[in-house]
Amino acid sequence: MAGLYVHVPFCKSRCVYCDFFSTTLAAEREAYVAALCREIRARRSELPHARVHTIYIGGGTPSQLTASQLAQVLRCIRENYDLRPLEELTVEVNPEDLVGEGMENSKLKIENSKLRIENWLREEAWLGETVRVSMGVQTFDDGLLRLLRRRHSSARAVEAVQCLRQAGIANISIDLIYGLPGQTLEMWERDLDRAFALDIQHLSAYALSYEEGTPLWNMRQRGEVREAPDELSVEMYERLCQRARAEGFEHYEISNFALPSFRSRHNSSYWTCAPYLGFGPGAHSFDGQRTRRANVPDLGRYLRLLGDEASAPAAAVSSGQDGLFIAEHLSDRELYNEAVMCGLRTRDGIDLPSIRRRFGAERLSYLMSMASPHCAEQRLTLRSNRLCLTEKALMVSDDIMSDLML
Repeated sequence: MAGLYVHVPFCKSRCVYCDFFSTTLAAEREAYVAALCREIRARRSELPHARVHTIYIGGGTPSQLTASQLAQVLRCIRENYDLRPLEELTVEVNPEDLVGEGMENSKLKIENSKLRIENWLREEAWLGETVRVSMGVQTFDDGLLRLLRRRHSSARAVEAVQCLRQAGIANISIDLIYGLPGQTLEMWERDLDRAFALDIQHLSAYALSYEEGTPLWNMRQRGEVREAPDELSVEMYERLCQRARAEGFEHYEISNFALPSFRSRHNSSYWTCAPYLGFGPGAHSFDGQRTRRANVPDLGRYLRLLGDEASAPAAAVSSGQDGLFIAEHLSDRELYNEAVMCGLRTRDGIDLPSIRRRFGAERLSYLMSMASPHCAEQRLTLRSNRLCLTEKALMVSDDIMSDLML
């Protein structure tokens, strides 16, 4: 199983918490799409048999691209990779790109957006039932949305989900954040009420993190905002798990919940160490063995290096001799630590026979020895030759992972 990740680095504005590589230079979008297609073509030999099972278009804000620009990228992928095994195509969107703020006639805006989506799906009919949309909502509280510098309102987020549903999108995911400055448990409860009242199939929910260099980090340093107490974040997470279970959602990864058969296939492949290619500045790739590649997070350099076909020969793009990316070759120790970390993130846990096969009996013995105290305290459990976190240990999973690593 192999996947493709396509990074779209454009945003209308920057959210206060975001540390992903992105830019507000919208004028570069056309040149970027052309350069992106050159990288996609140049790297097709890196994927054995070029057979693709999942595609994820993330960002940034992919919905900042026009429908024709998105179609251009997808056509390039289709011309260079075997998509017959394709199971899932995910596109990230923001609500305001579907249903704009300040519209006097929001119903008309919904109908226009619905028509655009329907036209795009009709043009890309080869995608069949694989299309999945992931929408960044973050919260349904308008005051918190303003604090985060999000451009949509709660009402627009609801309208955007309705727009997708009316346009025939049958697999919709939304993102929420908890532990926001000033957010109470009651406010989080209201967010969950709104989320589960929508016709969604998947929910991703993350604890707010303060990343150095972001506006949110600086706001905390100046005393303008305070972090939520750990006890409150734990209570919010526990309530999230309870509500999701009651709504029939499977808790299949620490931060992800899905109705049966609606897990994110692409993201799940990351946790099983499947190979994937990442295109665009800042995008990461993994060969499924021990080599990771990170494209330099610099739009200007990316456009210079891939500015035309003559400046971007396939050999140079794949070798890194042009400075497009940095490669890292993982040691056995690093691979083992990744297997532990990725396995414990998921409901399926660590595959013990796989640990023995890949790293030997001695390493498996070490793993079980370090896991023993956590099993005794019911933080870990053995299930069908797999070592899994119990639900009560999810909020301290980082500490447990650290204990099991080398």
